[in-house]
Amino acid sequence: MGSSLVPGLKLLPMSNKQMFEKSILVTGGAGFIGANFVSHFSKAYPHYRIIDLDALTYAAHPAVFELQAQMGNVIPVKGNICDVALIRQLLRQYSITGVIHFAAESHVDNSIANPLIFVETNINGTANLLNECLNYWREIGCLESARFHHISTDEVYGSLGTEGFFTEDTPYAPNSPYSASKASSDLLVRAYAHTYGLNTTISNCSNNYGPWQHSEKFIPTIIRKCLAHEPIPVYGKGLNIRDWLWVGDHCQAIALIFHKGKTGESYNVGGHNERTNLQIVDTVCNVLNELHPWNGHDYNELLSFVNDRPGHDFRYAIDPSKISEELGWISQTTFEQGIRQTVQWYLQ
Repeated sequence: MGSSLVPGLKLLPMSNKQMFEKSILVTGGAGFIGANFVSHFSKAYPHYRIIDLDALTYAAHPAVFELQAQMGNVIPVKGNICDVALIRQLLRQYSITGVIHFAAESHVDNSIANPLIFVETNINGTANLLNECLNYWREIGCLESARFHHISTDEVYGSLGTEGFFTEDTPYAPNSPYSASKASSDLLVRAYAHTYGLNTTISNCSNNYGPWQHSEKFIPTIIRKCLAHEPIPVYGKGLNIRDWLWVGDHCQAIALIFHKGKTGESYNVGGHNERTNLQIVDTVCNVLNELHPWNGHDYNELLSFVNDRPGHDFRYAIDPSKISEELGWISQTTFEQGIRQTVQWYLQ
């Protein structure tokens, strides 16, 4: 096959290359959801070759790349979705006819402190991917059969009151630079489908939790602070509500949408597990009290309230009826089951 133009790129022998029916580009596959997805997808579809393109920023896990390098059908590649030349090369070098796009800046607090990084990655990076896929798939004549699936968030819809749910028809009303950048990327995907005929799907998910989540996120922060016997920081009064989704259930939904979702459609993916932040703290602390006792102390003693985040949305909740009725997906994992597995993973 010759030498690679990408430093550190693992090339498969030609005999192995012929074993794969399809090559898929996954972006951001060393991050939280992406890492879980690549692990799931590589086992569920061993006849696919998966190219994982990740910039390995602070939110990614280099150890994931090491694990992926041992998988027979995964090629981890360090690189940025803003690098047009790299995207162009990977599409052609591996005859890629499917993209599953996770790569994004996703920490709301960071977007408030430095919004332009979110614009660069989430908007410009997504535009680069869309444009290069459009050009390549036109070139090889597979514009209708190749698929671009875009992973998004329920935060694009803004905030809910005490009642109601986000549906696919809910108007976009993002309230943070992060959610605004994701809303923009969603609209770009929609535009490429409508204007150019690109075969796209979008999924908007609720808050995920599970293995490999970055330590700055809420549930890992609770676990980390408990194990260090430090105050658990909770915004405001701790009454903000989120709909929590076990990452393994989300991975199954993504694979289903990628293969069976209708072209140009969006699907909301939620766990029907609404909890206040205070309830989350209590549940995690109780599991830790059982699995990792603290010399007679209750981890709930560490609860501490801090100033609320600017523009903090009150409630997110998703109605997943569309993906359930059209594709047969239902979240299988209760919050109590998922939290126990998550705590056990972090303890190990």
